[in-house]
Amino acid sequence: MWKKERLDELKNKLTASTKLTTLNFDVRDRNAVSNAVDSLPDEFSKIDVLINNAGNAHGLDPIDQGSLDDWDAMLDINVKGLLYVSKAVLPQMVERKSGHVINIGSIAGKEVYPKGNVYCASKHAVDAINQGMRIDLNEYGIRVGAVNPGAVETEFSNVRFKGDTEKAKNVYKGFQPLKPEDVADIIHFVITRPYHVNIADLVVMPTAQASGTIVKKSL
Repeated sequence: MWKKERLDELKNKLTASTKLTTLNFDVRDRNAVSNAVDSLPDEFSKIDVLINNAGNAHGLDPIDQGSLDDWDAMLDINVKGLLYVSKAVLPQMVERKSGHVINIGSIAGKEVYPKGNVYCASKHAVDAINQGMRIDLNEYGIRVGAVNPGAVETEFSNVRFKGDTEKAKNVYKGFQPLKPEDVADIIHFVITRPYHVNIADLVVMPTAQASGTIVKKSL
């Protein structure tokens, strides 16, 4: 419910400057996804850009100690959720022979780090889906690409550590991580390139970060 409240708050804030509509549904529920897309008002029913941004990490445990519920949540949201939403939107893009899909991946889809096992696997799946989607949709002139961020200070770590705010804050201490606005700005850049330009796969990290495990931190 809190996410719906945030959407409503954002909608009220932006209504004065633009037209918008919001939907609130669980991407893990294939019927909810289909019904939500079908419920769009006529003026918003033509989707030119799809940004698959739903994602989460749950837990940071060795594979033998991982939670089955955590694994289900990561695979259901990060992989199946992306597929369900794409399945609901792609047919209209194929019919029009135009559109742009941006899949939000992660550097965890480019490497594997200790205790990241299933989360990294889910983001490797996003990387593979992104490549396969680009190949399959090529004949329809649909742009497909991925943006793969490194450390971004959002609620990501708070979710991963089950609401342990202090533990989550420590992830970003001692260096300047990316901000959500940084990633949004990159997505805007990707979308606004001339249509013959497709940024197929982009990795972005804060300057202090060299890989999933190497971050230059000050004491």
